Amino acid sequence: MTNYVKTIGLATAVSAFALPAFAEEVKIGVPSWTGAQAIAHVLGNVVETRIGGEVEYVPGNNATIFQAMHQGKGDIDVHPDVWLPNQESFTKQYVDGEGTVTLSSNPYQGNQGFCVSKDFGEANNITDIADLGRPDVAALMDSDGNGLGEMWIGAPGWASANVNEVKVRDYGLLDFIEPIRAEEAVKTARIKDSIAKGEGYAFYCYEPHAVWYMFDVYMLTEPTFDPEKYVMVQPSDDPDWYENSMVATKDALKDVQIAWSNSLEDRSPAIAEFFANFGLDASDVSQLAYEISANDRDPAEVAAEWVEANSDRVDGWLGL
Repeated sequence: MTNYVKTIGLATAVSAFALPAFAEEVKIGVPSWTGAQAIAHVLGNVVETRIGGEVEYVPGNNATIFQAMHQGKGDIDVHPDVWLPNQESFTKQYVDGEGTVTLSSNPYQGNQGFCVSKDFGEANNITDIADLGRPDVAALMDSDGNGLGEMWIGAPGWASANVNEVKVRDYGLLDFIEPIRAEEAVKTARIKDSIAKGEGYAFYCYEPHAVWYMFDVYMLTEPTFDPEKYVMVQPSDDPDWYENSMVATKDALKDVQIAWSNSLEDRSPAIAEFFANFGLDASDVSQLAYEISANDRDPAEVAAEWVEANSDRVDGWLGL
């Protein structure tokens, strides 16, 4: 009987005739950023309500999640929001090298850069990343009086924060700007506070994200992406990553998708097949993230509403 269950198609597995005794299990990694939390709960809701599976959500950073997927023991089975090439060091190791992780072929497009509020930017003619190196602008961003303007570059453990730390150096901003790493909630609170008080603030920003619905902000221009000026080495590849990296150009547009442990295909084949068909677009993720961040709602509740409102798309993922 076990072999029979493993060979049935996804549509059959999610049909009304699927028996609870055959419930499949998945542990979903949940990184710290809101978009990843939203996608994780959409995945989980579909598994629970449409496949009849069991879901556990496991917080973790990129390194932890990829390592667990590689080990294939079921500690963490899926990463909900892999940004490439930001996390390329992990995909090269585990997808291309070890062959233990599968990367979805249904990405959405991401864009990243640095933002300021519209009021601050327009009042001080700030349009390009180089403008943050103007002494008058840096002084307006110095909230602690140390002579440097603060700019949030990402959360601890983010590959993009490493890129941004190198960028601040290679854009010649270190004499004016202090790169700050903190959890994303700290950044969101600081944006709100700076706008309310009319203070200067700049921060790493990306699309999709709730920030575009929450505040009136815009992205600064950067030098056009040039692969010869974008040589990024991550800490997982080289302990001297900072010294051996050089990034003096805008990031290329990103492909963002899910990744899952190849062991899931044997342990929970219906879930693995669903993951292979799954795909959101940037507007979906921004909408979900907005509801979670701006309206302070439970990600599980937001995901459940989205799945119910988009049943036709969900049916397509499940082959129905």
